Formats: sequence, C-alpha cells, structure tokens
Amino acid sequence: MRLLYNSVIIIIIIISPVIIIFRILNGKENLKSILEKFGFSKKRRNKGKLLWFHCSSVGEFLSIIPLIERLEKERDIKNILVSTSTLSSSKIFHKYNFKKTFHQFYPLDNPLIVDNFLNHWKPSVAFFIESEIWPEMIRSLKSRKIKTLLLNARISKKSYERWRYLKKFEINIFKNFDYIFPQNKETMNYLKCFRLNNLKILGNLKFSESRKKNYTNLPKKFIKRKILCAASTHNNEEEIILNIHQRLNKDLKDLLTILIPRHVDRTKEITEILNSKNLNFVLHSEGKKLKKNTDVYLVDTYGESKAFYSVSNVVFLGGSLVLKGGQNPLEAIRCGCNVVHGKHVFNFTEIYNMLRKNKLSFEAKNYDQLKKIILNLLIKKSKNKKKIKSFKKIGNNILNKHFSEIRELI
Repeated sequence: MRLLYNSVIIIIIIISPVIIIFRILNGKENLKSILEKFGFSKKRRNKGKLLWFHCSSVGEFLSIIPLIERLEKERDIKNILVSTSTLSSSKIFHKYNFKKTFHQFYPLDNPLIVDNFLNHWKPSVAFFIESEIWPEMIRSLKSRKIKTLLLNARISKKSYERWRYLKKFEINIFKNFDYIFPQNKETMNYLKCFRLNNLKILGNLKFSESRKKNYTNLPKKFIKRKILCAASTHNNEEEIILNIHQRLNKDLKDLLTILIPRHVDRTKEITEILNSKNLNFVLHSEGKKLKKNTDVYLVDTYGESKAFYSVSNVVFLGGSLVLKGGQNPLEAIRCGCNVVHGKHVFNFTEIYNMLRKNKLSFEAKNYDQLKKIILNLLIKKSKNKKKIKSFKKIGNNILNKHFSEIRELI
C-alpha cells in the first residue's frame, strides 16, 4: 500500500507542470506557493523550540488562531510554524499580527521533499489539524522521534466508510500519532474501530474565539440599512440569494445584501449575475461609497467576514444549499447574528444541532422556506446576547483544556 501511495505521488509530480500552469491561471497558486510545496523555502528558522501546526485551509487555520495567540505568550516557545495548502488561507494568515508565528505552504508528501522540509524546520512537535493525515510525513516524523499529534480530529461517516476498506493501512497511520484529540463523540467512536488507545476528547476548537477585535471601519450607512449577509457562498447559491433579495426588496425598501463568496476568484462570475439582474452593486476592494440605491455589497477580499457580521442580524451560511457540507457558523453566532442554512451541513452536524436546539440557527428545506425565514428574521431584528455568552464560555473552556494539555505535552 505504501508503494502504491508513493507511486501515485510521483505520477502527480511528473505531470505537475501541467497542473501548476492550470492552477496559476485560475489564481489558485503563485510562484512562492509552488516552490514551497516542492520543499524550497527562503525563510530562516530562528533558534529555540519550534511548534508546527498544519491545517488544510481557511476553516482549520481559523480554529487554531486562539490557541496560537495563547502559545505566543509563552517565553520558552520561540517559533511557531503554520503550514497550509491554499492561497486563501495564506492571505488570511497575513492579516494577523503574529510575532513568533510564520507561514509556509505544506510540501508534497514525497519522501525526498518531506526530508528536505523537516531538515530545514526541525520541529520540536507537530500538530495536524482535523483530517490532515499525510502518511509519508507522519512516518518521517515518527522515525525522527518528533512528537506528533492529531488535534481537533474529525472523521465523518463518509470518510470512515472510505477508510474502513483500507483498515490495516489506516491503523498503521493513526498509530504513528502520539496523541489524538477527537473534536466529538462521533469521531471518537470511529477511531475506536481502529483499535486506538491514545484518544482523548477535549472539545471542538471551533467553539473558541480569537481575541482580534480590529474590525474594518464600516460606514454608518451599513448600520442604517436592513442587512442580509450571505457568507461562504458557492456556485448557484449567490443566484438564489439574489432572487430572494429582489423578492424581499419589494417589501423592505432599505434592504442591503452583503455577498461574501467562499472563493473570491469567482468575483467576475458573480458580477455578471448581478449585471444580468440589473442590481446596483459595490465591490469592497474598490472602496467606493455605499449609495441609497445600492442593492448588493460584494466582498471580494479574504478575512473580513467578522466585520460584516458585526453589522448584520441575519446571515445565510453557504455550502449548505449545495452538496458541500456547510460552513462553520460560530463566528456569525458570536457576533450576535441569526444563522440560516440549507439542509447540507454534514461537516458541522454537532454544531448545527446545538444551534437549532437553542433557536440560533434555522434550516430551510426549499426556496420558499428560505425566503420566509429570512424575511421573518429581518423583521424580528433581535440579538441573542444571553445565549451567545453561554457559547463563549464553552469556547473558553475548550481552549483552556487544549492549552493545558499541549503545555504538558511539550
């Protein structure tokens, strides 16, 4: 199995020039990300202990920010490396004013590239976040006796069904982790099927909150409007939300819809939809003033969702009307928003169940239901301060558990 896996990686490397050109043309890579993924880094490693966190993309990175903020205050920790695989996550990383933490793109999982990466950075301990499991890297860390942990581990039913056919291969990989901290009972139960003993539930890190409060200064005109915010939207979801905007605008004359697409490289595609519907819109990156007749404010930059949640009462969370599994709603909840979503939220089942139980999120099964829920919440115009406080306490407790456990282990 290992031979087959490494053969696939080699084939990917051989055909990589074609893949690289395609991804650069689509804005998903640049020269820096390509070089670092092949193990070439110009960054210097400072002396002292280095903690390494690897996340796949934006969501995983955001979940560990509170933890990094705490660890940066520890005197004996001199370096923190964060690796991710996407350009969007690197752009968000650079919006944070970290003092000891730096970013590197994650290398391809090939033995030579992995060795080059580890020889350069020499991590004291490695943390893989959620479902980031790379066999060659994990084996190399084990052979070098570098403590390796799977943090906020998540295994869905779908991924479990896929892995159980390769059970022996999976067991060997998971046994290379010194500790695994599942984010929920579902993941814990799936991991127990692999006969693992190094398991401990500390809670879901996505409940914790970053201390960064420097929101973008938004004009007062935002506050004066009734705002529907549609965040982390995917293809087809923008058109559905815009249709709802046009219907609701007949009754709510001061309605403003803020669109925050999951991938900003789709901006041109979305502006074409806006033009086809004759909607007046403003692009956030252009810095133009909001006018009375502005229908839509299109956020075409990364890492500013919290600013727009702060002026919104209702947030539609994307990836839920299409089969993407939903997006993390907790940041919107902490900003006091009511969250609306479709039925496809299988990536955050536990969180959404808790929110629905507390009437903080609302599921729409079809277009008419979505329109009705959004209209009722816009008219209701309420903030759920008491319930939000309880969620913040849960987040603080989970963060404290993780911090204490990590401090003890390192």
